[in-house]
Amino acid sequence: MKDVYTLNHPVIQHNLAVIRDKNYDCESFRTAMRRVSYALFLEATKLLPTVKKMIETPLKKMVQNVLDPDIEIILAPILRAGVAFCDVAQEILPEARVQHLGMYRDEETLKPVWYYNKTFKISQNPNNTHVLILDPMLATGNSARDAIKIYVDKGVPIENIVFVCLLAAPEGVRNLRATFGPVKIITVSIDDCLNEAGYIVPGLGDAGDKIFNTI
Repeated sequence: MKDVYTLNHPVIQHNLAVIRDKNYDCESFRTAMRRVSYALFLEATKLLPTVKKMIETPLKKMVQNVLDPDIEIILAPILRAGVAFCDVAQEILPEARVQHLGMYRDEETLKPVWYYNKTFKISQNPNNTHVLILDPMLATGNSARDAIKIYVDKGVPIENIVFVCLLAAPEGVRNLRATFGPVKIITVSIDDCLNEAGYIVPGLGDAGDKIFNTI
């Protein structure tokens, strides 16, 4: 699908097998998640704008591309499972601001219920703001849609927003595309479907439970 990027590297797929397998413990799950996270964020950030900078190596001066210092980068993890991506994301983008988005899913309606919103006024020109929304699972897409809408309503161009997830369901992808058109989605796999309870199939179960050992 256009604007949906899946990572098919053998090492990533190997770690995805660990993440999916119900027989692995939570420590193995978290370790594999961290390995995959590096690849996800390198892919998600490859289109960030750069500028030329003169630097000096031990041998000579040269011009090197660096991240544009005028852009604002926001990491927006959807609680609770999105926090699992934060350590790697902040390691790769130490200059980024973190804005937590607290939602849980009503198990009857499958709609998101907000309980926390740590977004701020965009401090720079919204056109220079780039947002990475973080959540391991894109299931129905309702939570992702609400999170993206917050930043669109603040004036951030949709092309500056990236949704980063481990797994996606076709239903969630369609939901985001129907609402926002060309929003970029970075994932490791687009799975088969959602079941009656709104879980991704084959999926991996509840990501939050596995991350925080609350199974």
